[in-house]
Amino acid sequence: MTVSTRQPAAGTDLGLSFPSGFRWGASTSAYQIEGALTAGGRGQSIWDTFARVPDAIAGGDTAETACDHYHRFRDDVRLMADLGIAAYRFSVSWPRIQPDGTGPANPAGLDFYQRLVDEILSHGIEPWLTLYHWELPQALEDAGGWPARDTAARFAEFTNLLHGALGDRVNRWITINEPWCASLLGYGSGVHAPGRRDGASAVRAAHHLLLGHGLAVQAIRAADPGADVGISLDLCPISPASDSDEDAEAVRRMDGVRNRLFLDPVLRGAYPADVIADLAGVCDFGHVRDGDLATISTPGTFLAINYYQRNVVAAPQPDEGGAGPAYPGSEDIRFVKAGRPVTAMGWEIDASGLSEILLRLHRDYPAIPLYISENGAAFDDEVQADGRVNDDDRVAYLDGHLRACHQAIADGVPLSGYFVWSLLDNFEWAEGFSKRFGIVYVDYATQRRIPKASAGWYARVIQRNGLDPA
Repeated sequence: MTVSTRQPAAGTDLGLSFPSGFRWGASTSAYQIEGALTAGGRGQSIWDTFARVPDAIAGGDTAETACDHYHRFRDDVRLMADLGIAAYRFSVSWPRIQPDGTGPANPAGLDFYQRLVDEILSHGIEPWLTLYHWELPQALEDAGGWPARDTAARFAEFTNLLHGALGDRVNRWITINEPWCASLLGYGSGVHAPGRRDGASAVRAAHHLLLGHGLAVQAIRAADPGADVGISLDLCPISPASDSDEDAEAVRRMDGVRNRLFLDPVLRGAYPADVIADLAGVCDFGHVRDGDLATISTPGTFLAINYYQRNVVAAPQPDEGGAGPAYPGSEDIRFVKAGRPVTAMGWEIDASGLSEILLRLHRDYPAIPLYISENGAAFDDEVQADGRVNDDDRVAYLDGHLRACHQAIADGVPLSGYFVWSLLDNFEWAEGFSKRFGIVYVDYATQRRIPKASAGWYARVIQRNGLDPA
């Protein structure tokens, strides 16, 4: 699929235009698309181990082949170029670089990412490298994983290896992707790798992921003071089910463990006192050492945000289920459906939550450039008889969320770019291949790529740097 990159003629109605220089990108992650899990000396990751646990992954799927991006990356980069995508956010598989999480870099692993970056650059696309998108080497998990402080130090060493190999070509770095998922889903509820279920371990993991972020920022900025570096947080606006004081208290508690546990250390250099109090029965925060919060809050040059849904919550009720162990200290708070349309993940669609999060960051936290590093939706896409994939529901989803971004910018938010999730249908973690988030359909049996209607729509948005009038 080739999309024209001609600029609109003078006088064309550009509708809802975005600022000049706004970055239009697409995101992926290594484990979800690369496949080739044993190629080139790659070691085992926690997700390789987790996928072997019976019933851990829907359908018993594994990422052994995934989208075969390891062998097809040139075609995938060319596809992005055809769509006019200007920035590509991808991640690096830690066990490809350090099979056991320590020691010198594996030359074959470095070579793959060097070739990938060169290919990206050769098409005029800006590489945005995510250092950690949940691929912890299994050997480090065996040594304690993210609940252990040493893992943050090992992550800093990994960062130095990657920057030493790619820092001459990559200037945009994201340290950690979604530490809430990596800690509270991986070590709290156990629905993600490594599948542990212990609230105290989850809270310690959250801290050490943030500490690893701070150490990585320091390492990159020391090597290259001009590099752009930040963290990617998955943020979720929390609304009360009613105007009762009890539901307002549920919002405070849920917002604390879902958002402020991560935002405040990074942007304010402190854990919120009320969150520490809420977690007192789970963890005493004795793992936090002097100087840790100064490291965690080492200034980056941007904050990246992943947005998918709003949560509506209500106060606990006897004999009713609550949020569960992914929300330590707030397990008994109830999630309530608001009656909005949902995606294939069951997530309610609410674009207003995106502008709400952006305005909150702009209003309540220190000024910093913002990027949307992930936003998208899974739907039950099918190839039609004519070979097309008409995902009108995804087009409507993306259009609504980009309008929310545009409104936030009009309200003064320093939003500088948007990365759609995802370029390709892929291995969706515990959901296996059952959920499709891509703007490009992947036939997993043949590895054929079919740009969906949303890909063509996104290409037109990029071309005009704006949206059609409502």
